[in-house]
Amino acid sequence: MDSQVHNAIVNFIWGIADDCLRDVYVRGKYRDVILPMTVIRRLDAMLEDTKPAVLNMKKMMDEAGITNQWPALCNAAGQAFCNASPFLLKDLTSRAKKQTLKADFEAYLDGFSPNVQEILEKFKFRNQIDTMIDADILGAVIEKFISPNINLSPKPVYTDDTMSTIKLPALDNHGMGTVFEELIRKFNEENNEEAGEHWTPRDVVDLMVDLIIVPIADKIMDATYSCYDGACGTGGMLTVAQDRLLHSATTRGKKVSIHLFGQELQPETYAICKADMLLKGDGEQAEHIAYGSTLSADGNATRQFDFMLANPPYGKSWKTDAEKMGGKKDILDSRFNAYLEDGTQLSMIPRTSDGQLLFLLNNVAKMKTDTELGSRIAEVHNGSSIFTGDAGSGESNARRYLIENDLVEAIIALPENMFYNTGIGTYIWVLSNKKEERRKGKIQLIDATAMKSPLRKNMGKKNCELTPELRKEIIKIFLDMEESEVSKIFNNEEFGYWAVTVERPLRLRVYPEREIPTGVLKETEMEAYIAGIKAVPSTVALDDWKAFAKATKLKAALLKKVRPYITEKDPLAKIVDGEADPELRETEQIPLNYPGGIKEYTKQEIIPFAEDAWVDMKTLKIGYGLSFSKYFYHAPARRTVNAILEELKKVESESKGLIEEIIGGLE
Repeated sequence: MDSQVHNAIVNFIWGIADDCLRDVYVRGKYRDVILPMTVIRRLDAMLEDTKPAVLNMKKMMDEAGITNQWPALCNAAGQAFCNASPFLLKDLTSRAKKQTLKADFEAYLDGFSPNVQEILEKFKFRNQIDTMIDADILGAVIEKFISPNINLSPKPVYTDDTMSTIKLPALDNHGMGTVFEELIRKFNEENNEEAGEHWTPRDVVDLMVDLIIVPIADKIMDATYSCYDGACGTGGMLTVAQDRLLHSATTRGKKVSIHLFGQELQPETYAICKADMLLKGDGEQAEHIAYGSTLSADGNATRQFDFMLANPPYGKSWKTDAEKMGGKKDILDSRFNAYLEDGTQLSMIPRTSDGQLLFLLNNVAKMKTDTELGSRIAEVHNGSSIFTGDAGSGESNARRYLIENDLVEAIIALPENMFYNTGIGTYIWVLSNKKEERRKGKIQLIDATAMKSPLRKNMGKKNCELTPELRKEIIKIFLDMEESEVSKIFNNEEFGYWAVTVERPLRLRVYPEREIPTGVLKETEMEAYIAGIKAVPSTVALDDWKAFAKATKLKAALLKKVRPYITEKDPLAKIVDGEADPELRETEQIPLNYPGGIKEYTKQEIIPFAEDAWVDMKTLKIGYGLSFSKYFYHAPARRTVNAILEELKKVESESKGLIEEIIGGLE
C-alpha cells in the first residue's frame, strides 16, 4: 500500500474528529477519543472472521465450568487478543436509545482480552463514554469508523459480491502501524509542548539506530537479537530498530528474530506503544513493554540486551523515584553504584533535579558481556550529561565509570532546534562494550551542529531536520574515524582531571594595642589577657603571630578568641605555621594526561605564581567532563574594514543630527 492510500485513511480519521468532536472537545483532546477508537476498530476488523469460533469456544468453556478462558479464546481468534462479547462494532449502530447504546458499547469493551483492557485503561477511554453519550455523538463516531469509505481491515473491500474489483485495498499490519504513527504525529503537532516529551523526531531516531547497527551490520548472524528502550514513549525507536535490523540482515542473506523490550511511565503513551505493537501484529512484543518508572521499578531487571536506545527526560526531577528507592543518600541500586579497583564505592547518583544519566547507567547495566558483539547503546541527552557536576559528584562519577571502563565510542553534537519542545543543543552518546581495536581507549567527538536542513514549516521548536544525505554523512564520519574540522579523536584520559585544593599560608600582623570588644571575654579572661600582653617583650616582632602568641604565655583557647580583633592579614608578615589562608584558597583542575602529573603541574603552573603555595593532597578527587566548544571553537565572523568604516560614518551622522536637535531646542 502506498503513502497516498495511507494519507487518505489518516485524513478520513482526522476528519472524524472535526465532524463529530469539534463542539464537544477542545482540539487538544481529540486524541482521547480518536486514538483508542482507531485501535478498537482495527482490532474489531481483525476479529470479525473468527467471531463465531470465539463465541462457540466461549459457550463450550462456560458449559464446562472453565474459568481461565482467555488463552483458548485468543487461540480461537487466531490473534494475541480477542473479544468474547456477543457484539462486533457494526452491531451497535442500530441502537436507537442512548442508554442502550451505552450499555452495549460498555459490554463490547468489557469483552476484550486483558491485554486490550490494559490499553483501554491507560487511555482512560471509558471516561469518554459518558461525555459522548451526553453529547449524543457516540453513535456517530462508531458509524464513521465502520464507514464503507474507510478500510482498517487486513482484507480488501470489493465493489460487489463478485469480488472481482477492489474498492479499498487491505491494510496489512505494517500499513496499520504507519497509519497509527501518522495519527500520533498529527496529534503531536497539535500539542507540541506536551508530546515532545515523549516523541523523538524520526530523523534523529534513524540516525541513532544507524549508529548502533551500521558499524556491526556485517557481523550479524542467523540468530535472535533483542532491542530495549527504557524510556520508550510510543515505541518509535524500537520499531525503527526492528525494521532496520531486519532489512540489514535480509540484504546480507541472514535470518534473524528480533525481540523488542521497553518501559514507559506515562499511561497514555504506554497505551499507544502497546496498541501500536498489537496493531502491527506483534502481540508477544506488546507483552514486553513494562509500565512504570524504569528508575524505581525496573521492569527488566534481570535481562540483558543486544541493542539499546533511549531519549530519556532531561532537566526533569526524579525526586519521587529517589524517595521510592529509599532516599537519594541511601540508594544502593547496583545500576547506579560501582566500585573502584581498591574497593572504594563510586556513587553515581546525580542531583534529583535531572536524572537523565541514570537512564544511561541503566542501559549499561544491561549490556551483554558473553557475546561477540556485546551490546551497543545510543542515547540522546542535553549538554548537562557531558559537563554538569564537579569532581566527585554523581554526574562526574558516572562519566568516570563510563570512560574508565572504555565504553564510550563517540559523542555527537546535534544542531539546535532539532526537537519539538526544546531548542537547546543535544548530544548522542554511542557506547559499546566490545569496541573494535582502533577505538579502544579512545573517544570520537563529532560536531554535527551545522549539518541541518531547514523545514518548510516549523513543528513546535523544531525548525530543521537531518535529511537522509546528512545522516549518511554523519555515519561516514563516524565510520571513517579520522581527524577533521568536525571530527576529533582523543584518548580517554583527555577528559579526566584531578581536582585539588591549592593552599596559601596564613600571614598575620599583630596590633596588641587594639581593644577587645565588650562581651568577647569573661572578666577573668580579660585580666589574663591584659597581663599576657604586658608580658610580651618589646623585642618580639609583631609580624610573627607564633612568636607573639608564645610570648604571651596565654592558653590557646584564649588566644583563639582574641586573635580576630588584634590581627590583620599582611602578605609581608611571617607564615603562621600549619595554617592556610581561606581567602587565598583555590581549586585547580589538573589534566590526568599532564606530563609528570600533579607534582610537575605544581612545579610548572603554581609555584612560579605563588612560591609559598602547596597542594593539599587530602582534597584530591578525580573528575570527568568535556566541552565541545573547547575542541570545536567557532570564531565569530570578522567584519571587513570597509563595513566598520561605514558603521562609524553612520553613527557619526546620527550623533551629529542628535546634537543639532538638542542645541536647537535650547535656543
